[in-house]
Amino acid sequence: MKLGDSLRRRRKGVTRSPGADAADPPGRFPLLDNLWAVLALGLALAVVGSTIGYLVGTRALFPAPQGPTDLVEVPELSGLTADSALLALADGGLTLGSVDTIRHPEVPVGLTLGQSPLAGQLALPGDSIRIVVSAGPEERPVPDLVGIRGDRARDVLDAAGFTVLEDTVQSDLPAGVVVRLEPRPGTSLALPAEVSISLSLGPPLVEVPLLVGLSEEEARVVADSVGLVVGEVLERFRFGLDQGTVIEQQPAARQMVERGSEIRLVVGRRGTGDARPQVQDDGSVQEPSPRNTNPLEGTRPRP
Repeated sequence: MKLGDSLRRRRKGVTRSPGADAADPPGRFPLLDNLWAVLALGLALAVVGSTIGYLVGTRALFPAPQGPTDLVEVPELSGLTADSALLALADGGLTLGSVDTIRHPEVPVGLTLGQSPLAGQLALPGDSIRIVVSAGPEERPVPDLVGIRGDRARDVLDAAGFTVLEDTVQSDLPAGVVVRLEPRPGTSLALPAEVSISLSLGPPLVEVPLLVGLSEEEARVVADSVGLVVGEVLERFRFGLDQGTVIEQQPAARQMVERGSEIRLVVGRRGTGDARPQVQDDGSVQEPSPRNTNPLEGTRPRP
């Protein structure tokens, strides 16, 4: 080492022994390098030892048991009847286990819906296979709802699982009530099913005929011919030729009313001893008296 170099090192506070420049370069730690080499060697020996131990243990000391070599594949049973499923299983050396049933809206009664184990899985000969068979769709009878209000009939049918269809028809029943059902009440239907109900539009309307000027008997016949009924009949004292004829009617002629409605008549007084209420000129109704005191009419009781 040159004298100048030695002086420079001393100025920096570094003292090294002669010959240290060639054997120990700056920044190197020989002891640490040797430690890493030992660790790497130990890790390699541990991996090799573990591998050899695993192979010896699994192949020589504790070999894995041999799996069964006579496994069979489970056949597809969906869509088969229980008898057909039994035959298909017997061909593969399997047996039929429990048979459960459930309702199904589309699959006919008796056909297989599912199985356990599933088709394609492996099983030992003699294993039992469980299947689920369709019991068919649920059936319910159509309830008798004729005469029931339409909204209540819809609620009953919806609760029973039916789909409700509606139409309207002319009927003597009140408007909005059920006139008929299709299919008829009591018919058993497989759910889901549709039931049609016909709702009444109410009795048909008819035109009130003109009854004024007719006798009471003629008025009754005419009213009956159009489906109307003569209801209350009152009398009003008359001197003229209209005695015994209809002088007023309610409803008036040419009005539209429901078939079966009542018509109120007022006829001219025409006898004695009448037992009918009488209409005065001011519109008030007077109860009948035991005898008619009109001297022009006599005392003969009215037939």
